[in-house]
Amino acid sequence: MSGTSLDLPAAARPVPGQRGSPRDLLALLRPHQWVKSLLVVPLALVDPAAWSPPALGRLAAAVAVFILASSVVYVGNDIADRERDRRHPVKRHRPIAAGRVSVRAAVAVGVGLLAVLAVTVAVVSPRLAWPVGGYLLLNVLYSAWLKHVPLVDLFVVVLGFEARIVAGFLAVEAVPSPWLLLCVFFLCLTLILGKRRRELDEAGAAHRPSLAGYSPGLVDQMITVCAGLTAVVFLLFLSQDTAAVSPRGAALLSLAPLGVFGLFRYMQLLAVRGVGGDPARALLRDRVIVVTAVLAAGLAAVLAGLDLLSGW
Repeated sequence: MSGTSLDLPAAARPVPGQRGSPRDLLALLRPHQWVKSLLVVPLALVDPAAWSPPALGRLAAAVAVFILASSVVYVGNDIADRERDRRHPVKRHRPIAAGRVSVRAAVAVGVGLLAVLAVTVAVVSPRLAWPVGGYLLLNVLYSAWLKHVPLVDLFVVVLGFEARIVAGFLAVEAVPSPWLLLCVFFLCLTLILGKRRRELDEAGAAHRPSLAGYSPGLVDQMITVCAGLTAVVFLLFLSQDTAAVSPRGAALLSLAPLGVFGLFRYMQLLAVRGVGGDPARALLRDRVIVVTAVLAAGLAAVLAGLDLLSGW
């Protein structure tokens, strides 16, 4: 009876008890992961065209659309991975793996969310149909096959973040900078590799078969390369079309030390404190990174305001 809960260690078997509580159903959607859409989709705010009430409204709708889309994906992943999750020291506490939400209830939630998503895109943001559709298709392929292919699994996850950026710029009717797309690409690779590094230590290939294609040394080297590329491309993004000798140019380039400091802090948390298994939680719970992000966002908002005033 391989693959059933009867074959699992006692600690990994579903725990009987109340099923389908509102709290468990909400946990199924992974609200703490919504920050990915809350932070990535609004990157379109770097374009001055996004700072008008209509554009901001469309951008907020794009954020909501991708929160719905990602929730659909999380429900589907938890249904598909429930047996494997029960063998993971942390993921075995997820609602489906722990037996607190039945597969039937999870399917109903997923179908309901998908229906809401389809209606929202059709009525509110039709232009987002292709990035959302591509994101969902990519995740179906990921769950069914691609997540088991070493290296390919990394790049597929990153493409999901790129779809969020594109959706944000589509919402405000602007074109994203290639340097911005590349910067987010390498930053997300760094974060995902950090997650893989922790998974190698915690569960290994028994939970995620693609980990058989990695080693701690290889992942550490790839993290170093991607982090370096992130810093370089971020500087190129800041310096594009900017005269560094002007006050605005100097202020804009001052974002570079903040960005590099935040990147170094994450690498410190990963290497010294052993965090990174859940990048979203790691970043949000570290006060140093949060303060750095707030300072960078404040400076970026001031610069955006100056751009608007100069346009008037």
